[in-house]
Amino acid sequence: MEKKKKLRVLSLGAGVQSSTLALMIEKGEVPMVDCAIFADVGAEPQSVYNHLEYLKTKLSYPIYIVQWRNLKEDIISAAKGKFTAFTAPFFSKNIETEKKSMLRRQCTASYKIKPVQQKIRELLGYSKGERVQKDTKVEMLMGISYDEMIRMKVNTIKYIENIYPLVEKAIRRNHCINWIKKNNYKTPPRSACTFCPYHSNTEWKRIKENKEEWNEVILIDKMIREQEKFKNLKSGSVKDLLYLHRDCKPIDEVDFRSAEEKGQGNLFEDFGQLDNCEGMCGV
Repeated sequence: MEKKKKLRVLSLGAGVQSSTLALMIEKGEVPMVDCAIFADVGAEPQSVYNHLEYLKTKLSYPIYIVQWRNLKEDIISAAKGKFTAFTAPFFSKNIETEKKSMLRRQCTASYKIKPVQQKIRELLGYSKGERVQKDTKVEMLMGISYDEMIRMKVNTIKYIENIYPLVEKAIRRNHCINWIKKNNYKTPPRSACTFCPYHSNTEWKRIKENKEEWNEVILIDKMIREQEKFKNLKSGSVKDLLYLHRDCKPIDEVDFRSAEEKGQGNLFEDFGQLDNCEGMCGV
């Protein structure tokens, strides 16, 4: 099979920023790509999958959907003692000392980054384990906005260069929303797993309004705390219990009201709380 020397790819999350970037590419405001790649972890809100289908009707270049495993199914399987070969950033609380911490995050790398990298190798014409030629260059466009510059990263694969068009154009998230409205496109949803521990209280409140999604969150939260396999993930000790929320309480017992709503006058309670994980999530 003939090997490609160059490839230009959009990493598509179907959220606000990457959807805006995808449509800017289509309109010629950003140079064209060969394709977009969407990594499906199997845990996005239905609104994200619906928006992905909408984008397919608006883009002239192909969207490839890749999946390593289904994260939600893996969590349920792990809770039943069947699959534990992953780590999600759950919050942990020691039942004796009440010390709180967070588990190491591996879900983004395993469920999003690696499947995209594998698809890129396939598009270049390389089989698994085959060495990529030195003069190969891949540009991967990332939907990170100017107000999220802290999330910019250098790709760990030498022949892949991460490109940040929104940052280069000083486009912020609110600018993306305004651009979408100005060009009469549907407003994209927020892209992130429904049960992601990185959600702010504002996002948790939004999810709670969707009965189906909220019931799923409650189920996952109970599973990671009640099953022995998850109790042992932290340090091999059942003294550490896991939670989805940083308060280390059952999710359906957490008060998501802001400090201001509670009459405490703190307007910045959610400041610094990401509604997403890192580069490949939440865009």
